[in-house]
Order: sequence, then structure tokens, then C-alpha cells
Amino acid sequence: MMNGNFLLPAIFVATFALSRIPGLLPPDFSVAYAFAFCAGVFFRGALAWWLPLATLLLTDAALNLLYYQVPPFAGYLLLNYLVYALLIGLGKRFGRKAPVFRLVLGGLAGAVVFYLVTNTLSWLQDAAYAKTVAGWIQALTAGRPDFHPTTWEMFRNTLLSGGLFTALFVAAGKLTAESPAEKNAGQRAPDKTGEAESEPEPEEAQA
Repeated sequence: MMNGNFLLPAIFVATFALSRIPGLLPPDFSVAYAFAFCAGVFFRGALAWWLPLATLLLTDAALNLLYYQVPPFAGYLLLNYLVYALLIGLGKRFGRKAPVFRLVLGGLAGAVVFYLVTNTLSWLQDAAYAKTVAGWIQALTAGRPDFHPTTWEMFRNTLLSGGLFTALFVAAGKLTAESPAEKNAGQRAPDKTGEAESEPEPEEAQA
């Protein structure tokens, strides 16, 4: 049987890869934010960094080549990967021992960070937005007048998907962490000690 060391990464990668099938989910209803955050929470060492970032990179390249029919890599994606790396770091700050409700809140916070950072940079780079506070608020709410859905509607989907998939990934992580093998491994040592301490009692009774 596949143990938790391989099962949990497989669940994360499979869920994310399936979610990237074009048209399967509504616009901006993405698994990516939860994937990056929960990888930081549950994976140790370099795996927490390279697995989500490599999966994102490979699926982006495949979509660009096979579906959008554009070059596989684009410079603007680098910013997205930097934000995803930030979400991985945020997940590491929480850690796998954090309670479920805190982890779900962390996933929601990660979705908010992604929304704020990417739309603020869009405001700075896009000539359609005035470089004023009003222009920044427009970038965060209505978005470009010639583009639909609005930025606020996209944020709603970002927030809903961040919370939903974080909850699902956290449930998977908690279940695989509490496997019977791990529970038994933690109980063997106290049992042996208890048996060793109970052996002298019959000798004292005979004396």
C-alpha cells in the first residue's frame, strides 16, 4: 500500500492537474492557491518548494502549447511563481500541527495575498488604469471596462476556491498523518516499559 509519504503529494498533484483542464472550473476558481499553501504546510524540505512550483510550470507549459497554442513560457508567469513561493512560505509558517480552522484561514489569507499582489502589479503596468488611488481601487474591483468578469467577481471565485480546496487538502493531510502505522509506532515503547516495570512485583510478593 502507498504510504502517506507518497499518497499526500499524489493527491495534491492529481487534484491540481485535473483542475487545470480548460472549462472544468469557473474562471479564477483555482486549486493553485491552496496547492501552494498546503504544500508548505504538509511537505518537508525541498519537496515543499519544487513539487508545487514544478507542477505549476509544467501544466502552464502544456496549456500554452496544446490549448492556447502560444510559446510555452511567458515572462509574466514569473511573477505568479514568486507569489506562489510566498504562499508556500506562508504555509511553512503555520505548520502541519496547526488546527484545521487556522489552516483554512491561512489558505484564505493566501488567496487574498495573491489577489492583492497580482492586481496591484496589473494596476502599475497597465496603461488603462490611472496611477492614482482611484485607479488602484478600480483595478481591485471593477477592473478594465473592456474586460469581463469584473476583478471583484474574479476575487470572489479566488476566495471561494482558496477556502474550499484548502479545507479538502487539510482534511487529506490530517487523515494521512494519523495513519494506524504511525499511531502503533508511538505506542510500542510505553508498552514495553510498562511490562519491564511490572516484572519485579511478583518477586516482592513471594518475599
